[in-house]
Amino acid sequence: MYGKAFAPEYQGALSTLSVNSSLVDVLAAGTERLRAAEQDGRPDEAARCGLAVAEAHRRLGRVGEADRAWKASYRAAREAGDTGAMAWALWSGGTLARQRGAFPLARRLLALAAELGERGGDIVARGYSLAGLAETGRIQGDYAAVARLHEQLLAEARRRGEARHTVWALEGIAQIHRNTGSYDTAYALFEEAAQTAARAEDRRGHAWALRGLADVLSARDGNTERALELLSEAEATCRAMNLSSALAYNHKMRGNVLYRAGRYAEARELYARALEEFRAMSEPRGQALARLGLAKSLARLGRDRAETAAELADLATELERIGLRHAGEMVARARTELGIDAPHLASEAARVPGPVRTPGAARTPEPTRPPEDGRTLTDGRTPADGRTPQDGRILEAEAVQSPEVVR
Repeated sequence: MYGKAFAPEYQGALSTLSVNSSLVDVLAAGTERLRAAEQDGRPDEAARCGLAVAEAHRRLGRVGEADRAWKASYRAAREAGDTGAMAWALWSGGTLARQRGAFPLARRLLALAAELGERGGDIVARGYSLAGLAETGRIQGDYAAVARLHEQLLAEARRRGEARHTVWALEGIAQIHRNTGSYDTAYALFEEAAQTAARAEDRRGHAWALRGLADVLSARDGNTERALELLSEAEATCRAMNLSSALAYNHKMRGNVLYRAGRYAEARELYARALEEFRAMSEPRGQALARLGLAKSLARLGRDRAETAAELADLATELERIGLRHAGEMVARARTELGIDAPHLASEAARVPGPVRTPGAARTPEPTRPPEDGRTLTDGRTPADGRTPQDGRILEAEAVQSPEVVR
């Protein structure tokens, strides 16, 4: 039995905020409370309020502000000696790193967050951090490695009656099944997630579940109109809550649905729109996926074959750089679908002077190189707290306290 969904990242003076609070409202309240805590000399409260500020910025697509906020939250938590708050700050930083496409950094920060959550006795911080690790692996296409962790986290969430975490786990497992072709299982799981989220009044989780249902209805059944209806319902929630990233992925999915229905001109407009949204929030994974859909749509609308070949070659390189392990398969399917096989690709692309890219889709810039915040101690040195590092273990003293990371 599940209770009403809550947002554990809203802590301290902000614990009364709802999981459905507008991000603009969260940011305003968090900033006000953060300033008050700093003026009162309360680093513990500053850390908790700073976490909400970091998460609001992240979900609004404000990468720079989010990066500064989670690091400030960590510094305040460290000053207060609050291990649990340190774990939450690292969770926020790891989630931001994943959003930016910095997957190795995301894994390091999230693993450390899970360790600190366990050490500090904060089982929710530990659970959210492990969930972040599972989601990072899933996004990269490493399904075999993370499927069991998703199932484990689902069982834990069910046992504790945590509706929001249950919804997340159901959607993650559903996505794995969808991506591996088990549409019926995926649909059932997305449907359960939607029902659970609705009962728990988790509007964000409900919007993501509707997106998943729309995807399956389109891919499995060709039910375009119903899929578009579900996406419109989800979009209304994204707009009401200012969910910038979720809205961009909603638009990309709408492009997918229209493309499958052969409505290529409409799909082109949606992919272009999503691309601009992803670029505005510096989300390289979303940009690359929107570019792929846009390239396919333009090809169907008569784009020059050589330009399409060059675009797909460029995208294959970009997706590989980002670290999406299933990217090669996605591009290969696009080549097959459009009749551009790999041997032919080289000669087609070679005739194009320089890289040819989708109009309006400047190549995703290399993300700002993350600070060397994942150093691993292997020489037996002992950190300040007296722990002896194991070979290959990421240590908080090196990983986060270094000036480059928390400057």
